[in-house]
Amino acid sequence: MSKAPAGREVLLEVVTVGAYAKVNAIDPETGTEISITGPANADRAVLEAAAVRKLEFVLKKSRERKS
Repeated sequence: MSKAPAGREVLLEVVTVGAYAKVNAIDPETGTEISITGPANADRAVLEAAAVRKLEFVLKKSRERKS
């Protein structure tokens, strides 16, 4: 688990398959899930940060559509 900058909890999963790593980020409050892929030899913290940023972007877009 990781904390998003907004203070929300984010669940992270990193799966490495061959030369690629897939990172899933889930917001437990809304059930929103995103995935990103990157090179398996990339720094894990960089991949996780990118996934959290994408999740925040998707959550923001979702809130804007509801407004």
